[in-house]
Amino acid sequence: MARDPLASVSGIATPQSRPIPGREADQVRNNAGGYGFSKDLWTRLEDFLILGTTGGTYYVGQDRLTADNARVVFDAVQADGVRVVRLLTEISTARPPRAPKNRPALFALAAAAARGDAGTKQAVKASLAQVARTTDHLASFFGYFKNLGGKPSAEGTSPVVGRAMRTALGSWFLAGEVNQVAWRVCKARQRTTPSGEAMALRDVLRIAHPKADGPGRRALFGWIAGNVSDADARGLVPAIDDFLTAQAATAPADAIRVVGERRVPWEFLPDAALKDPEVWDSLVDTIGMTALIRNLARMTRLGTLKPAGDATRRAAARLTDAGALSRARVHPMDLFLALRVYQAGQAQPNMNAAVQRWAPVPAIADALEGAYELSFGHIEPSGRKLLVAVDSSGSMGWSRLFSGGTPLGTCYEVGNAMAVILNRIEGANCHVIDVDTGMHPSKVTARTNLREIRSWHPSGGGTDLAIPFQWAERERLDVDGVVVFTDNETWAGSSHPTQALASYRAGVNPQTRVIMAALAANGHSVGDPGDPGVLNMAGIDGSLPTVVNGFIR
Repeated sequence: MARDPLASVSGIATPQSRPIPGREADQVRNNAGGYGFSKDLWTRLEDFLILGTTGGTYYVGQDRLTADNARVVFDAVQADGVRVVRLLTEISTARPPRAPKNRPALFALAAAAARGDAGTKQAVKASLAQVARTTDHLASFFGYFKNLGGKPSAEGTSPVVGRAMRTALGSWFLAGEVNQVAWRVCKARQRTTPSGEAMALRDVLRIAHPKADGPGRRALFGWIAGNVSDADARGLVPAIDDFLTAQAATAPADAIRVVGERRVPWEFLPDAALKDPEVWDSLVDTIGMTALIRNLARMTRLGTLKPAGDATRRAAARLTDAGALSRARVHPMDLFLALRVYQAGQAQPNMNAAVQRWAPVPAIADALEGAYELSFGHIEPSGRKLLVAVDSSGSMGWSRLFSGGTPLGTCYEVGNAMAVILNRIEGANCHVIDVDTGMHPSKVTARTNLREIRSWHPSGGGTDLAIPFQWAERERLDVDGVVVFTDNETWAGSSHPTQALASYRAGVNPQTRVIMAALAANGHSVGDPGDPGVLNMAGIDGSLPTVVNGFIR
């Protein structure tokens, strides 16, 4: 009997190379040739704000990925600019941090300022000081705004701006008590924009013309502009007095004494002091835990931290103090990122600046890994059964994720690191597998350390993200949730992941929830956006363990 070609049309099992019948309108062809669901505008924006676009993917180059995501930002601003500002502010200010770097949020904020309506620009004014928390952040925002909407004047970096933008920039100098503002002003009064242009706070102040609300702020503004003397300013603003005292420290011993007596941040010290390894030797014991973690590479580069050194011993002791880590609420993901950056031995926070290099000290890397292990002590498990699937297809071994110009690893490495974190938090209730066009046992166990993951490589096969659900159904594995780490470029299966999930729910657990954790901001997902039991999010989102906990519960 001749085969009936109509029998191949099925909404139960459809090859991933074709859209599901009846779902053609909301499925799109992905970069690998398979079909998935187009993420809605807001999920795509969230992916960009967390993942960025540095490095591109196996299928899409960095330039195209950046252009695609820029269009997402512009479309979102046009659709609801106030919502854009609200979302980027939440991501930028979350504790623990949700995004490795703040620049995508600053870009989106600049786009909202340049292309948003009146309500959006009011929202920008309210959020600018929260998102642009440092002079470096403000310089990035300022540079992005100039590129997107500012008309350059004859003065170079000073664009011609309207009243709304002047007010927004002015809000940076008005948000918070005078001494708080002076504190961040003194940390840095000049930085470089993403385009490589110098930007001084004095220039921004002259553009914004904020109105001082008292003698202290009036003295601060005058001091920034160069119209108020140091002597007059320090008498009215304590932070300026602390800063000028620190700046006067010419010898390492003086710098060390000022930091100890005044409890000033390391940024207050003169540049010459910050190049002195003895100064950093003292700072090892006094700066906050987060500042210590962020400056490990600098201290190594200067020679403060070196093999068998006393400062190395003291830094390692602080990093492995479980009580201090708990009080500082340092999250395992923060320490994973810090370890990867430190072990890389290089960083390029600004693409226009030279690459910074250092030789990682093994004892410090060990201490960071120890801190990572200890940081799980204050994380609460969900108490639910989880299946975690890491995409081990070929594209996952090519694409790389970056933080501040430092490669964190391939998508496969980062996916496994996230799986380790979930496995460590959830314990025996969590089972991890690898998937390409079949199921493979994962190397992830409760004892897996982050160092060994660096030597792991994906199987390199095709991509069939229906496999986790098909395998769990065959094994009658009853789980409350499934978490999939993937770049979403699925194409090889004989049925779509959403069809396999429906079959699993019908045969095993109808209440199972799914989190599709994206490791690339490429705009599509295998997760059905119409399914309330499926959540699409970014895989390197710092809130992922918390979201998994709440969503699966």
